[in-house]
Amino acid sequence: MIIGRSAIVGLALALFGAAPALAEGIQADDGWARARIPNARAGAAYLVLTNSGTRDDRLVSASSPIASVVEVHRHLHDNGVMRMEHLPELPLPAGEAVTFKPGGLHLMLIGLQQQLKQGTTFPVTLTFVVAPPVTVSVEVLSIAAKGLKR
Repeated sequence: MIIGRSAIVGLALALFGAAPALAEGIQADDGWARARIPNARAGAAYLVLTNSGTRDDRLVSASSPIASVVEVHRHLHDNGVMRMEHLPELPLPAGEAVTFKPGGLHLMLIGLQQQLKQGTTFPVTLTFVVAPPVTVSVEVLSIAAKGLKR
């Protein structure tokens, strides 16, 4: 009995999962934070998340060994007053990038365990509904930095 190529591909997909699962993925790039004074208890980190998958996804949590809590926040202008709002999850549309930047989305680092010192790096692990967790390296820049110069 001779088995055709399409039958072999079909059998492989049935045994090992459909090909679209391989296309799912979130990429985290350009992680940076501003340096903080020695006893600061909070800071913020910024990055770009790109959903290269074919399905929408959501960022549902973040963690780092340098902070007790890491939350997604955004700045809002409310009747002339700027305030921060905690987002329990962040939509990541398929095929799109979401940029975290000062005055907008950011990762709030609460309960810092160490100083954010210029020239150092630290990891942040991001957890999603669909994609596997991603760890991004965050580079600490000067206290007045406006982002990475790449």
